[in-house]
Amino acid sequence: MENKKRSFFERLTGSMSVDEEQESGREYSGKGPRSGKGEKNDNNWMEEKNDEAELSVDVYQTPTDIVIQAMVAGVKPDDLELSIARDTITIRGEREENRNIDEDNYFAKELYWGKFSRTFPLPVEVEPEDVDATERHGLVTIKIKKVDKEKKNTVKVKSI
Repeated sequence: MENKKRSFFERLTGSMSVDEEQESGREYSGKGPRSGKGEKNDNNWMEEKNDEAELSVDVYQTPTDIVIQAMVAGVKPDDLELSIARDTITIRGEREENRNIDEDNYFAKELYWGKFSRTFPLPVEVEPEDVDATERHGLVTIKIKKVDKEKKNTVKVKSI
């Protein structure tokens, strides 16, 4: 079985894809979360050990920009790290849980807390220096200027 990185939703819910279930020989009983990797604790929750969640994103283009949007509710803008090259982007951060509640007092615990990241190729070449990133109500929007391959520049040669 190949070692495929699970999506943010699969990590969040503890689920696995139908293909993973068939490969592992498991049948889903309909009771509890679908689970694959991880370790059970006393409450039958599945927990990943030392792993980052994969951030879900929307990527689209305008005539001049590549636009990337991601939900990062609960993360301060200063705690987000963006690394942009001409053909790839990496978004990395961590959602920290600041509550001190005993595990026995939870009825449900579905929110994702911890590190997350996402690296993916961009559909066109971009200008890594020409970026505008904003956050509003937990939605981060990153606008990166596309490389204008049609743009021409005329240079006058000076005599020294």
